[in-house]
Amino acid sequence: MLPTSRTVRLSLYILLILAGTALAAGIAMRHAEHQAMEEDADRANQQLALYANSLHSLIDRYRALPAVLALDPQLRSSLSGPISAEQQDLLNRKLEKINGAAKSSTLELLDRTGLAVAASNWRLPSSYVGHNYGFRPYFSQTKTQGTGRFYAVGVTSGIPGYFLSSAVTGDNDEFLGAMVVKLEFPELEHEWSLGSDTLLVSDARGIIFIANQPGWRYRHLQPLNAGDHAEIKATRQYDKQPLTPLDYQSLRRFDENSELARVDGPEGSAQYLWESLPLTAEGWTLHLLRRPQVAFEDSRNAGLAAAGAWLTLVFLVLFLNQRWRLAKMRQRSREELEQLVEERTRDLRTAQDGLVQSAKLAALGQMSAALAHEINQPLTAQRMQLATLRLLLDHGRVDDAYKALKPVDDMLTRMAALTGHLKTFARKSPSGLRERLDLAAVVDQSLQLLDARLRDENVSIVLHLTRPAWVRGDAIRLEQVLINLLRNALDAMQDKPCKRLQIRLEADEQLWLLSVADNGGGIAEEHLANVFDPFFTTKPVGDGLGLGLAVSFAIAHESGGRLSAANQLQGSGAVFTLTLPIDLEAHLSC
Repeated sequence: MLPTSRTVRLSLYILLILAGTALAAGIAMRHAEHQAMEEDADRANQQLALYANSLHSLIDRYRALPAVLALDPQLRSSLSGPISAEQQDLLNRKLEKINGAAKSSTLELLDRTGLAVAASNWRLPSSYVGHNYGFRPYFSQTKTQGTGRFYAVGVTSGIPGYFLSSAVTGDNDEFLGAMVVKLEFPELEHEWSLGSDTLLVSDARGIIFIANQPGWRYRHLQPLNAGDHAEIKATRQYDKQPLTPLDYQSLRRFDENSELARVDGPEGSAQYLWESLPLTAEGWTLHLLRRPQVAFEDSRNAGLAAAGAWLTLVFLVLFLNQRWRLAKMRQRSREELEQLVEERTRDLRTAQDGLVQSAKLAALGQMSAALAHEINQPLTAQRMQLATLRLLLDHGRVDDAYKALKPVDDMLTRMAALTGHLKTFARKSPSGLRERLDLAAVVDQSLQLLDARLRDENVSIVLHLTRPAWVRGDAIRLEQVLINLLRNALDAMQDKPCKRLQIRLEADEQLWLLSVADNGGGIAEEHLANVFDPFFTTKPVGDGLGLGLAVSFAIAHESGGRLSAANQLQGSGAVFTLTLPIDLEAHLSC
């Protein structure tokens, strides 16, 4: 029996509805996957900033070491003329002792030709003493610019490292040689290898020279031309190391430094979320590669929600179509007998009630799907955090799992603070942190952070602190302000034989006055009006950008206070005063 046209149309409508449902669910699932991937990429980018901070901290710890050693009278005098064997032995032992105390990798002293006349590794077979390193770019940079830096594989030891150098000059500022410190990163690479992410650091040519996973080092991310190969050979930057390309294909780009890529790595071909962060201070780029994790539940729930929305739309169209057809039937029925009209009316009302009830059920299904989607978002975030802890527990590392909870919380707190800092010059954040805190405790924390410098420079500290000093604000930002003021005061007293730092915290009606006074040279009268201007500085070139006081002034203003500068009335030196409103509610509760 052949199907009727009505049956064919009904079958076609059902197929269209099913196809539309499948298409809507598929599109929603793909969108959910893309959304989850973008969120994962954003979290990876935040993690990358923490890794970059650890690398910067390690380098900054030793950045000033060669400059300080270059001022040593014994080292300067040794380069003024020929060095005897006895002098060389004393220099070797001195550098060996300093290197052990500073916990750097190696220290070496080069003469004006680049010849290593003394080194901390003089006892080892791979000693630098007697080798000439004048071909290294850091030596030529030091000779022309006063400082140098260069990452390379050691031609003597074969161990890669980052070389930081500073010029050693005579009494007439003539170039006598260079003081060089070498930094190696095995501990950093080991620390990075504890995580599941792949971390890479590449130079300006795109050559990977630091990696936390084996097989990634000395791959280049972009083609090298003949000039690149010639310069690498001349400087022996990657001495005897084969440089091979790393093949990868970008599949989807999220922003300038974030993409989904297929990489043919040491472990085979795989997809990675590839996050990059330029390290402009060193001319490097830090990369984080993470396997994308898309939760099946998220994708399924998104598909169900889209299918429910599509079916709701279909039911609504059918309902409206049925209403239109019933209206036409009602119009025709008016011409019929009253009895037939009444019967038809009852039928229409019955059909209408059923359609209304169907629409209500469809709407209820839509709201349920939306509610499930909203509930699933926080569950997804919790599931991803628990995944890391589950991995630790699966490996029996219960203590590490407990320890992992605290760093996760600290990490999120620090990232929230960094975001707030970056928005300081753009706009005032309506959700800025204004918690109750003790300003005296901020002073304590700032002094603790600068304790090493205060002790090294024999600074006499006079404290007059009223405790507790309750204010409203962000402890991290206020700590940044105070550290900037303390560092400026220490820089101002650098040439003073007796350094005296006075910090006073006292109440004045409804305000707290926090002052930092030094016995330095003070501030020139013509500069007082400009000390808080961005990029204004009286320090030598290279010692600062003139942003510290500008940032501090903005933070004080955002916290509801003000920052001012003046010279002391008696004696020499400057005084900076931070004014903040007293938190009256906190004082009343006390």
